[in-house]
Amino acid sequence: MARELGQDELIDRWTLVEAELAMVAGKRGATRLGFAVLLRFYTEHGRFPRSRSEIPDAAVDYVARQVGVPVTELAFYDWSGRTIEFHRSQIRRTLGFRECSVADADKLTEWLVTTVTQTERGAERVRDQLLDRCREERIEPPTGGRVDRIVRSALHRGEELLFARVAIRLSEAVRVRLFALVAAGADDDGQPGGDGDGPAVLASIRSDPGNVSLNTMLTEIAKLEAVRAVGLSAGVFADIAPKVVAAWRARAAVEAPSHLRGHAPEVTLALLAALLHCREREITDTLVELLISTVHRINARAEVRVTKELIKEFKRVTGKENLLFRVAEATVNAGDQLVRDTVFPVAPQAVLADLIAEFKSSGPTYQRTVKATLKGSYTNHYRTGLIKLLDVLEFRSNNTTHRPVLDALELITRYASAGNLHYYPAGEHIPVHRGLSEDWEALVYKDDKRRRQRVVRMVYEVCTFQALREQLRCKEIWVVGADTWRNPAEDLPTDFEDHRVEHYQALRKPLDPSQFIADLQAEMRAELEALHTALPGCDWLSISDRAAGAVKLAPLEASPEPRNLRRLKQAVQARWGTVPLIDMLKEAVLRTGCLSAVTSVADRGTLPEHVLAERLLLAIYGYGTNTGIRAVAGGEHGHSEDEIRYARRRYLSTEAARQIAIEIANATFAARQQTLWGDGSTAVASDSTHFGAFDQNIFTEWHSRYGGRGVLIYWHVERGSVVIHSQRLNCSASEVHAMVDGAIRHGTDMQVEANYVDTHGQSEIGFGITKLLGFDLLPRIKRINKVKLYRPAAGEPDAWPGLAPAMTRPVRWDRGA
Repeated sequence: MARELGQDELIDRWTLVEAELAMVAGKRGATRLGFAVLLRFYTEHGRFPRSRSEIPDAAVDYVARQVGVPVTELAFYDWSGRTIEFHRSQIRRTLGFRECSVADADKLTEWLVTTVTQTERGAERVRDQLLDRCREERIEPPTGGRVDRIVRSALHRGEELLFARVAIRLSEAVRVRLFALVAAGADDDGQPGGDGDGPAVLASIRSDPGNVSLNTMLTEIAKLEAVRAVGLSAGVFADIAPKVVAAWRARAAVEAPSHLRGHAPEVTLALLAALLHCREREITDTLVELLISTVHRINARAEVRVTKELIKEFKRVTGKENLLFRVAEATVNAGDQLVRDTVFPVAPQAVLADLIAEFKSSGPTYQRTVKATLKGSYTNHYRTGLIKLLDVLEFRSNNTTHRPVLDALELITRYASAGNLHYYPAGEHIPVHRGLSEDWEALVYKDDKRRRQRVVRMVYEVCTFQALREQLRCKEIWVVGADTWRNPAEDLPTDFEDHRVEHYQALRKPLDPSQFIADLQAEMRAELEALHTALPGCDWLSISDRAAGAVKLAPLEASPEPRNLRRLKQAVQARWGTVPLIDMLKEAVLRTGCLSAVTSVADRGTLPEHVLAERLLLAIYGYGTNTGIRAVAGGEHGHSEDEIRYARRRYLSTEAARQIAIEIANATFAARQQTLWGDGSTAVASDSTHFGAFDQNIFTEWHSRYGGRGVLIYWHVERGSVVIHSQRLNCSASEVHAMVDGAIRHGTDMQVEANYVDTHGQSEIGFGITKLLGFDLLPRIKRINKVKLYRPAAGEPDAWPGLAPAMTRPVRWDRGA
């Protein structure tokens, strides 16, 4: 069905130029109008319309007015027969196009195989590349069915070339180990069976991690060692697109060993190699996250344990100042009398004991007790896993400032098997790093029997792991072979310097930093001047010297409810009543065709399309409503739980689910009538929602603000309540990063020009990044009364006197130049 066109699009795409008007001059009536419509459609699309329904009515009306023919005449145009064939031939000859021959199809297929399908595996994108190539070569695209066959052939041949390229890079020993992973002896679900242990290893490698615990850490370490034991070389996928490798990994992750064995040897080897290559990076990331969570958990549990013990003996002592005075007076006047005769009469022994307990619960003794408890918890339980992590993970840093932490890790590794060694040897060099804070010094440094200051080994290890955790979280230290925790230098394009001009042009920023700074200063002056001018007339804003802060905003009044909102709700309720959510989901799928984005990750789908669609709908409904697949399978629809789970595992990947959401959002934008919804919005609002989750989930974290365990989902929602992006967010992660990521990578047709956030979604760095990326950050700042405005330059103390109470120092431009 043709979509609606705006006036600008009609003028741009459907206006007949002088040469085209000359071509239709000799024709009359329906022939004249039909020829003109065919000519303009072919000029824009490089092909003829398949039927009248492909041509928008607005376009037909616009062309009819240009050629002076009533629009109703098009109903008499013959869309099959000699007349339209003659018109097509005339248009091709005039525009320099030719029909696609067998030789042309073979040439196009070969071009796709050579230049497209080895890096792009999406059928729709390959189809677009094919149609663009046809326009470049002045070839009229073949029929839809023939285009599909060319695309399928090119995808198949391109993938075969990639399979062969990967297989030839694998040594014979690696091939043997890969084939052993799917050797006979496992059932179709990949569970271990028979005598061979290869399928059991494969099942373990493909399994998800458990909750944060020592057992999970040891299990993940065993997985990583099993992957590395295969011996894949680092460059086996060097020149293969990452998304192709990711697709192979998804395919191998859901196929049973029996299915993997059924492929050609090259296919089996490539799929398994891709799975191990990706899983090695994923497991490495998991181990880093486990390290960070475990170190945090050790400290948190130590604090809880010590606090509970102190609460048992804690009794707050009132009147401490008077008590101290009486004790001091009695002690000074006591002379040589005993304590029980002078002090206890004015301060009973029980009161003094409570006073000591109160000091322990809040003073440095509390911190030392926490550190001692933490050290005991580490030594007796967690040390086994953390030390083993140092054997399988390689830590590095691009900053020499953090080299002492890496040196400390090397020291710990050297003495990891030193048995009951209490102190490090006297002559050993002990790296000093940030983790050796004042609170730890009393426990780290001890005097031995000879009164020499020594370093306690176990306490030093605890300090080092805490310092490592902090440096990992800010990526000052990174991990070799990881993905999320990789070298931050890899996040930049490798050819950035070679294409600096193009990158700056894309950002619409000058290459000269002084020009960039001058533009920013001019913009700051203009905005400060506008605020200073408008301030006297803003009754909702005042800026003045006050103790609570210079900026004061008047509370906003509640907006009145629209007059017809209640009537609209009543009308909807009367016409449709309560619509089940599953029906709404079904209608969304039927109207948008979003499930066409879901293709088999195994590429061997044999299910009928309607059966697959029903099972996917049930799986999406089960997950989206948190009902669960088992409960959904109990309905009267003829699909078992195993069938629904199989369809979800094989077809509904993360990328497919994201594409479904994008298709629904785009279809919603296209279906909106401007008269009802107004102009398309370019602003979104983003915030996080806390969802409770079980402890068995590795992503589950305690959130101090929400007060419970679970995960955070960060949403980007446009003005019409359509979600354009969602992502999982760690409870301890910055919402600023999530805001930027969703605004630039949502994937929908919407152009984001502004993003509304709450206080947690903004920062000075966030303002800078969004400014560079070309959209506005519009936060709701909680403590706006304390906000200060920077001056654009020094030497302007008298500028904007009305804003002076809220002004602060000038921006230090020399740091960014």
